[in-house]
Amino acid sequence: MDNTRFIESMDTIIYDLSRELPKYQRYNRLLQAWRDTFACDACVLLKLEGDNLVPKSANGLQIEAMGRHFPVAEHPRLEQILAHYDDDSNNEVQKKVHRFDADCELPDPYDGLIQTPDGQLNVHDCMGAVLVIDNEPWGIVTMDALNPQRFDSLDPAMLNSMIGLTEVVIKTANLIFALDQKVQRQEQVTASLINEKFSEEMIGTSSAMNMLNLEIDLVADSDLAALVYGESGSGKELVARKIHMASKRAKEALITVNCAALPETMVESELFGHVAGAFTGATKNRLGKFELADAGTLFLDEIGELPLSIQAKLLRVIQFGELQRLGSDKPHKVDVRLITATNRDLAKEVEAGRFRDDLYHRLTVYPLKVPSLRERGNDILLLAGNFLAKIQRKVGINNLTLSKDAERVLLAYEWPGNVRELEHLLSRASLRAAARNRKDDRVVVLESSDLDIQTSSDVSTLSPLLSPQVSTDCTDSAAVNRNASQNDIVINTLNRDNSLKQITDDFQTQFISKMLAENNSNSAATARAIGVDRSNLHRLMKRLNIQ
Repeated sequence: MDNTRFIESMDTIIYDLSRELPKYQRYNRLLQAWRDTFACDACVLLKLEGDNLVPKSANGLQIEAMGRHFPVAEHPRLEQILAHYDDDSNNEVQKKVHRFDADCELPDPYDGLIQTPDGQLNVHDCMGAVLVIDNEPWGIVTMDALNPQRFDSLDPAMLNSMIGLTEVVIKTANLIFALDQKVQRQEQVTASLINEKFSEEMIGTSSAMNMLNLEIDLVADSDLAALVYGESGSGKELVARKIHMASKRAKEALITVNCAALPETMVESELFGHVAGAFTGATKNRLGKFELADAGTLFLDEIGELPLSIQAKLLRVIQFGELQRLGSDKPHKVDVRLITATNRDLAKEVEAGRFRDDLYHRLTVYPLKVPSLRERGNDILLLAGNFLAKIQRKVGINNLTLSKDAERVLLAYEWPGNVRELEHLLSRASLRAAARNRKDDRVVVLESSDLDIQTSSDVSTLSPLLSPQVSTDCTDSAAVNRNASQNDIVINTLNRDNSLKQITDDFQTQFISKMLAENNSNSAATARAIGVDRSNLHRLMKRLNIQ
């Protein structure tokens, strides 16, 4: 046996382990190494599948052999090779290898398939070995030689090495195939989720939305930093997604970070990553969101919440396109398109010293304002129809529709929570309407009473708990003022223009001031007490000039 050929074959097999090859090609090259090493005329790799041995690669047989299955019970030679496997033997070769006598009368499964002058296997040398993967017989490898003495001088150590390496190749090929399948499945699932999430359209035909769509189309194809600003719930993240999907980076990742949700101690690690040992609990290296978004887009929501210390490091990444992981001084280059969003007035934050002026100018290269829902007119009804279609699928309700009175109420409401509030309100209203109707009703109509909202036109029917005292003339006004205690809410229309907005503002000013006093000027507690979002309360206080 030629040691040189054996070493060359081993080198080839080991080299192939590091290469990305299709499974069939990996097996074909493996069998070629067997033939080169042992100078046989045919070599076949067969996998045990149920009661059959199925060829996975064949070298030296006619092509049609690859289309056959060999029932073990019908082929005594194959059956003996498999039966020879003995778990208790200490000799690896003896427990796996079975060699047949040259004049063995058992029929050969490859008769008519081997490449000989007459296609027949008469007197020849034949042997096979069981291949064991994870302590279970995986299949067999067989060798046939027309020379009856071909395997007389076969080195058992070489044979054992080739068997062991073959098992390694098979297991490696199976692992690579399984990983490839897993990756493909995950990619399909991810693509499906992305399509489902990103296919959400920006619904609306109002002039404000038409202008926003034009701005998005204009900025999307560039790599300019975009700042999306607007009230909470107005759809800023949807705008960021649309910018990404319309950009040249659409096939790359869009990584989203809510800066307001990050603890201050973890912001740097989340954005820029860390190395093992950087802080207690950092047991291994971790990529930050910037590196995860490399070649793609990073969307930083609520950018106004970033601490000043992090703002300086963010500025460096934007300026130079490189970052340092926490605990490391090694720079890492990144190519990221940055989109940010905020519901704060960043210019005022800069004036107050809470936001860096230089970072502000870097982020606002192209600002886009998302209109509030109250600015969008009949878009409210278009959005309502879209949400109702989704709700009826989720909840299993038949056709959901709005009554004319419900449409009027939706259009009259101010929507402090914007699109998000509309979606949540319709979800609750749908459940109320469903409870009022029979399950088999073809159409479920949402009435204004299901919406449970109060518009400006409803000011005359305010909750009795608020008990406002309204005066419309001088005499009544004086009487009311004399009888009212300090905490009473008094609405006086005297010397006013009597506009509904003015009266509503007057009531809201008194009511919010009263609730603030009851909650020791704690705006968060006041917001909880009156059932509104704190940011919405702050905006309302600012508009009403409540200190």
